[in-house]
Amino acid sequence: MKKLLLTLLALGVATTFAQAEMKCQAGKCGAAMKSMQKPKKMMKMFQAVPKGKAVLLQDGKAKAFCPECGMTLPMFFKTNHAATVNGKVKQYCSMHCLVGDVKSGAKLTDIKVVDVTTLKFISVEKATYVVGSNKKGTMSMVSKYAFANKADAEAFAKANAGKVVDYAAAYKVAESDFENDGKMIAKKQAMMAQKGEMMYGKLCQKTDKKFSTTAEAKAFIIDNKLCKNLNPKKTQAIGLYLKNR
Repeated sequence: MKKLLLTLLALGVATTFAQAEMKCQAGKCGAAMKSMQKPKKMMKMFQAVPKGKAVLLQDGKAKAFCPECGMTLPMFFKTNHAATVNGKVKQYCSMHCLVGDVKSGAKLTDIKVVDVTTLKFISVEKATYVVGSNKKGTMSMVSKYAFANKADAEAFAKANAGKVVDYAAAYKVAESDFENDGKMIAKKQAMMAQKGEMMYGKLCQKTDKKFSTTAEAKAFIIDNKLCKNLNPKKTQAIGLYLKNR
């Protein structure tokens, strides 16, 4: 009896696949296979936090975006840094963008970083970093996550690999990797800007306004409801296009 049930079950599965294959050949593959596929789950980025938990220290219409690359700060909040530049606070998505601002000539004071454990900003001088963990980096192939408590950093490194260092050592890694990371980022941004141009033509009202940063362009898009049916990725792509056109 058991063997008979197993045989019938196998025949049923085989029949289902055969029917699906016949429908595929008839040009109805998508509908045929849909019921046999499990829905894909979106992978949550480790860096991301809900908007309500992201502290924005900078002011202005573009305060939710990194002033260097334009990326949405809450999406990369666990790697956010902040500093005072010419009397105003600037908030960066990553140490890479902080280093970029320094290389452009900015004088940074009162530098802070987000503590991964509490999601609060702390002085980088009091932070312990884990560099090179298996958690994805922001704007860099080598990840850098900071902790107020050294024991938390050590536990994170034990669970996720990486080296436990201070801010100076983490900054040195970011500085040495800056050129190679920059090339990688420039390539990705160029591809996104091309897609942004196509989206702009289909989804947006036209504007002749010039933008000095991607963050400024994104703030203008949102504030003026320039485009329809946007998500953060599309907004970033169109912002890159408008900034670089």
